[in-house]
Amino acid sequence: MGIVAGLDSSPDFTRIVVCDTDTGAVLRQGYAPHPVDTPDGGARPSDVDPQAWLLSLGEAAGGGLLEGVQAIGVSAQQNALIPLDAQGNTVRPAMVGGDKRSQVAAADLIDALGGREAWAQAVGCVPQAAQPVTKLRWLAKSEPENARRTAVLLQAHDWLVWQLLGRPVRRTTDRGGASGTGYWSAATGGYRPDLVELALGHQAMLPDVIGPSDAAGTTPEGLLISAGTGETMAAAFGLGLGFGDAVVSLGASGSVMAVHTEALADTSGMITSLADATGMHLPVVTTLNAVRALRGTAELLGLADLEALSDLAMKSTPGSHGLVMLPYLEGERTPNLPHTAGTLAGLRRESMRAEHLARAAFEGMLCGLADALDVLRNRGVEVRRIFLLGGAAELPAVQAAAPMLFGAQVVVPQPADYAAIGAARQAAWALGVSQGTLDPRTPPVWQGAAAQVLEPGDELAVGQAVRQQFVSVREQTHPGAFRS
Repeated sequence: MGIVAGLDSSPDFTRIVVCDTDTGAVLRQGYAPHPVDTPDGGARPSDVDPQAWLLSLGEAAGGGLLEGVQAIGVSAQQNALIPLDAQGNTVRPAMVGGDKRSQVAAADLIDALGGREAWAQAVGCVPQAAQPVTKLRWLAKSEPENARRTAVLLQAHDWLVWQLLGRPVRRTTDRGGASGTGYWSAATGGYRPDLVELALGHQAMLPDVIGPSDAAGTTPEGLLISAGTGETMAAAFGLGLGFGDAVVSLGASGSVMAVHTEALADTSGMITSLADATGMHLPVVTTLNAVRALRGTAELLGLADLEALSDLAMKSTPGSHGLVMLPYLEGERTPNLPHTAGTLAGLRRESMRAEHLARAAFEGMLCGLADALDVLRNRGVEVRRIFLLGGAAELPAVQAAAPMLFGAQVVVPQPADYAAIGAARQAAWALGVSQGTLDPRTPPVWQGAAAQVLEPGDELAVGQAVRQQFVSVREQTHPGAFRS
């Protein structure tokens, strides 16, 4: 029996888990916030000194947490771009998160290559403001001197792995991390340096993409460091997703991703074609409105929290007495309706009750995510089981409606640090391969996440009727919204 560690450097904190290599059981864990100043009530900063991630990592690993550990895996926030000069020093702070500064740059890049279809064919996704390729375009336009000094491009997990290894000459990444950059194709498994040049104005060195079970290197102390990956891929690996599995994540916005055998090029821009941490693919569809629709409804009804909204919704019945909410409060990305607003349809005297509005908000949110699931299903992605993540997944109104509306078994895992666990599982895989005890094509089998399992059962037909009611209103209000 050995032990490995997985560290997850999220936008706000570092979480470390130390796991048994054979079972995945979490033996000990550490946590530390990033020492990043955020104004009271203000948004998270768009520029962060990556040294803050190292300081947080050191604090989280304090007290001998890593004693006896044989290998470390690294998961980190996606879309963080770290431009380095020729000596390996940061040219400017890392550009992190959904950077609104880059929205014009995204439109510029789409036009520069010849439109959305050209990008979908090139790298499997259409540039978004958060992606590194778009941030490069912003850098070239807004900070041309910094752009000229940029010689090497890394993302957060690449940079952390490189630091842990003592800043070697060779820099590495993995398929999962590379697939989110906008200049690597999941379909071909190769970079598009011409797109880096299109965005930045010149070529830059890019990290080598190594295999899922490969080691990035060994520290001077003999500690093996695995390839690392992005948070999305690490969480999928930590959950143990396989073929036929999908994840629906309920944040302010929502996302749907599923394990698939091939990369999907999508000219509509609704599918982002990512690679996973096992050698498979992880197409993702995002909705702009998930829990924000619930919070807006709770505020409208004068309710204190989402638990109260859920309790009220449970007093209604499926279909909300004909009330239908299209929850496009911030515009919408799936379907592509960036300038629209939400809609409340089916108002009749008998439907104008608080409990029916509450239920309509839950059904509208889940039907919007079911639309996103159908985008994948219509491209041949098999969905047999759906993992439901996020705090709202625990709400009774969500659990009552999700299986019937999604038309599949729904699994609600207990809250855990799945990205950190996925990073640890990757470390165990690389360690096993290096020792000759594991196949490089087959990851270690760890115990699955503890979870509630919800079946659609006899309510499947009811769910289909509610979905049809939602689709009818959507088609009347936004005809052809899902036509490519």
